[in-house]
Amino acid sequence: MARNKHPEETVNLILSVAFRLFMEKGYEHTSIQDIIDHLGGLSKGAIYHHFKSKEEILIAVSDRMTAESNQMLADIRDRSGLNGKEKLKTIFKESISRPVQNDIFTVAPDFHNNPKLLFSLLHDTIDNAAPNYILPIIKQGISDGSIETDYPEQLAELILLAANVWMNPMIFDSSVEESWRKFHIFGQMLKGFGLDILDEEMLERLKELASIYEKNKIRQE
Repeated sequence: MARNKHPEETVNLILSVAFRLFMEKGYEHTSIQDIIDHLGGLSKGAIYHHFKSKEEILIAVSDRMTAESNQMLADIRDRSGLNGKEKLKTIFKESISRPVQNDIFTVAPDFHNNPKLLFSLLHDTIDNAAPNYILPIIKQGISDGSIETDYPEQLAELILLAANVWMNPMIFDSSVEESWRKFHIFGQMLKGFGLDILDEEMLERLKELASIYEKNKIRQE
């Protein structure tokens, strides 16, 4: 295959291949040569023309993974006609309903073999998603009376860490039953803050995603 003359297409190809390999083999066990071997004839020079190191590729992969999610969060944050509580419920519903979630849980990245990806997830949650998307919604909810808390910053972090990390079966290798229990406890915790925003439809969807992960894990064993 001739060298791709379109830089954007080349970058997208590199990131797509790297994402798949990072998910399947783990970042630490994926070499630059592994990525080259799956690029259909592109040279090592094509990679180093765009990325100085494997870590730069990881950063770009992580950025691409979070970009779509963050855009969704921004759209809901800025949506008119919803109070703060309603926006949080909309975020949960749209987040778990996205078709890409099926792909992620099917690929089922092993975060034990991907510590850098796990760190990237934690970094984006605390330094970006919580303060830039969830916190403004909580502050709106305090103003409109739909959310009650004296600690909006901490609540924003707690909600996202619980949803994205603690409840993520790919991080703790949780069974469907274990995940189901976590989902219910998370819902009870939110109710304690006056946020009755998880319904049975969402819980069934979360159970479906956990089942996809568990089936894929069994298939790989």
